[in-house]
Amino acid sequence: MDRQRTALVLGATGGVGGAIAKALVAKGWAVRGMVRDPAAAQAKGLAGIGWVKGDATVRGDVVAAAEGVSVIVHAVNPPGYRDWDKVVLPMIDNTIAAARAAGGARVVLPGTVYNFDPATTPLLSANSPQRPKSHKGKIRAEMEARLERAAPEVPSLILRAGDFFGPEARSSWFGQAMVAPGKPVSRIVNVARGAGHSWAYLPDLAETFALLLESRERLEPFERVQFEGFYDADGRGMIAAIERVVGRELPVRRFPWWVMRLLSPFGGFPREAADIAAIWSHPMRLDNGRLVELLGAEPRTPLDTAMRDTLVAMGCIDRSDPRATALLSA
Repeated sequence: MDRQRTALVLGATGGVGGAIAKALVAKGWAVRGMVRDPAAAQAKGLAGIGWVKGDATVRGDVVAAAEGVSVIVHAVNPPGYRDWDKVVLPMIDNTIAAARAAGGARVVLPGTVYNFDPATTPLLSANSPQRPKSHKGKIRAEMEARLERAAPEVPSLILRAGDFFGPEARSSWFGQAMVAPGKPVSRIVNVARGAGHSWAYLPDLAETFALLLESRERLEPFERVQFEGFYDADGRGMIAAIERVVGRELPVRRFPWWVMRLLSPFGGFPREAADIAAIWSHPMRLDNGRLVELLGAEPRTPLDTAMRDTLVAMGCIDRSDPRATALLSA
């Protein structure tokens, strides 16, 4: 097995980790996925991944799983996001330790925009100051700081993107708020409280991860790269794309942010939503200049095609629908 083209993916059964694993397999990488239940993971039908048993919260498990790899993709979260604030930092420490034990494997982290103050950073670059206002953002900023401190002994790559949509995107604002999975689209919930939101089509983002790893010799020991994706400049771009795919104008309702604030003291999703509400109130665009410098161009599926594939995968439209067929051949 070629160590230089062998990757361990933590979170390979999740949306982001699974998409990255799939993209690496397509490029001929040997991909190892560490999960608590390898048999259950195997049953999901993710082709080309070798499953090993382990728990990302147990350092010895991660170190053992990372033996002989050159890349560790850290796309893992606690089960059900329970104790997120207590577990996330120890997990990134485990990954850094495993990368060190593997002889300096590169740690790959899907980055978020939560690390920044949305009121003061309308354009994010690799060097934008991280002044998070949310609790989640402060933890994400510390994750990146720990990776930076570990370099160059442990090199890393952070690829930052906006909110996900796409066939593999599971825990996303698109699939959990804007559109209801499993039934025809009859209405749209507009989550944005203002214009200027960044979206990432997950297959394009995963392809970008794979392409960057194919060009690792060009990466800095600690590399932050921004994925621009689709920037919804007027707040109507995603809504209009949904309407084009389903072939009609739809009623649009506002997301009940006031309910999230009211219920936030009780914890759960309302607390998490209220914590990052400011992200939806201010424009934030990602500067992909470094990405274009490295790759020449950012992978970008036409928006209507991406939206069609997303809604088909969510069970909201049928692939045989004449509108979907027309978009497919456009």
